[in-house]
Amino acid sequence: MAISRVSICAAFLAFLVFSSFSPVRSEEAGAEVVEESAVLTLDASNFSETVAKYAFIVVEFYAPWCGHCKRLAPEYEKAASILSKHDPPIVLAKVDANDEKNKEFASKYEVSGYPTLKILRNQGNNIQEYKGPREAEGIVEYLKKQVGPASAEIKSSEDAGILIEDKKIVIVGVFPDYSQEEFKNFMTVAEKLRSDYDFGHTLHAKLLPRGDLTVGGPIVRLFKPFDELFVDSQDFHVDALENFIEVASVPKVVTFDKDPSNHPFLIKFFNNPNTKAMFFLNFSGESFDSFKSKYYEVAELYRGKSISFLIGDLDASQTAFQFFGLKEEQAPLIIIQDNDGQKYLKPNVEPDQIATWVKDYLDGSLSPFKKSEPIPEVNDQPVKVVVADSLHDVVSKSGKNVLLEFYAPWCGHCKKLAPILEEVAVSFQSDDDVVIAKMDATANDVPKEFNVQGYPTMYFSSASGKLVQYDGGRTKEDIIDFIQKNRDATTQKDTNVQSEPLKDEL
Repeated sequence: MAISRVSICAAFLAFLVFSSFSPVRSEEAGAEVVEESAVLTLDASNFSETVAKYAFIVVEFYAPWCGHCKRLAPEYEKAASILSKHDPPIVLAKVDANDEKNKEFASKYEVSGYPTLKILRNQGNNIQEYKGPREAEGIVEYLKKQVGPASAEIKSSEDAGILIEDKKIVIVGVFPDYSQEEFKNFMTVAEKLRSDYDFGHTLHAKLLPRGDLTVGGPIVRLFKPFDELFVDSQDFHVDALENFIEVASVPKVVTFDKDPSNHPFLIKFFNNPNTKAMFFLNFSGESFDSFKSKYYEVAELYRGKSISFLIGDLDASQTAFQFFGLKEEQAPLIIIQDNDGQKYLKPNVEPDQIATWVKDYLDGSLSPFKKSEPIPEVNDQPVKVVVADSLHDVVSKSGKNVLLEFYAPWCGHCKKLAPILEEVAVSFQSDDDVVIAKMDATANDVPKEFNVQGYPTMYFSSASGKLVQYDGGRTKEDIIDFIQKNRDATTQKDTNVQSEPLKDEL
């Protein structure tokens, strides 16, 4: 299932999130030990009733075939076991969101990718995204903070030292007293954004590091491990305070390298609505400092103007290159992608060309970079090959029912799905009204009506042109059943589609 949030690089962001841990099993004497789960299992029969019992509960929405869900499962189970002993106990639950009877909850909680974790507060009336680690120890520490106060009071230098660390973002409000409207607004924002940031408040600015000790407040100081290290705001309107935090908490240039401390900034970069400018080069190259200096100058020039900047090390950016279909010999290169999915590419750029090229893009004087593989001369396999230049002819103009897979050649899930799609296509070979097709989304531009943010993503276009995203199971039988139910009745014919025993899901 593709992730529907506007995020141009969900595929390799998922890689970043999950690459830091691997699944584990409990084994004894060579046999797997089955233990009672500490994770509550929810479904349509008990979901609402269970959530209503708790002031704080975490729910994982998963799909049985999802590889990332399988990798998370042992870590989530271990964290649930530890947190069940917390005072008070912290409850972790899960629900199979791919099960038809549970899909109403996936819709209600805006679940559009697997796994999705939600923090439900106040009997489910307050819903927040879980944005913490995905290994057991990190889950435990993150959730312990989430059940405490939204903002910690700083009464001593020791308190400040514990809260304000050098490698994380912390927002601290300084107030003359805690009775004013500014403090109430601050606490409102802290409660709303507590899953993203650490908050603190104090009556004494002298307890804080990095700055003017004479500050009396009310003022908000955001501490950060980059750029100017801290920044202040005195606008306590809730919307303004939220915006200040969101803007100030992202580096003017996000770094894409192997340092895991940069991953939260990468996620914010790719999930924000701005146009994305991405510069990839060799960080160990002799010209790196010159390139970096010029790029940072451009980022500073256009800061706050709806374009975000990233600099990526070639050594760490292989997943990004695979996603965009780029080649290492094109580096140093800049690629810009706008909100319509159009890409602009400048390969083998020189330091003095960076500013001019970005300006030309913003002035609208550049043409987008178009990608399409050649239309195959021979296309007689059961699963038909579609390229960007032939996509609309196959999907929109053919008058047929078309199941189209968008895949990446390097994607493990796509490789597992390939033989299943082949079986589906063979089953429909005698039916002229059904086409099973595939397109390499890394080698071809994907039109914006197809929301392809992860691989594989499948769409079904009926003969009359109704377009829906496929989000069912990944067995031959599941896919055939979906096609038969969604194809246009006016074109449906008797087919020789054969049913076979169910196979293991991906």
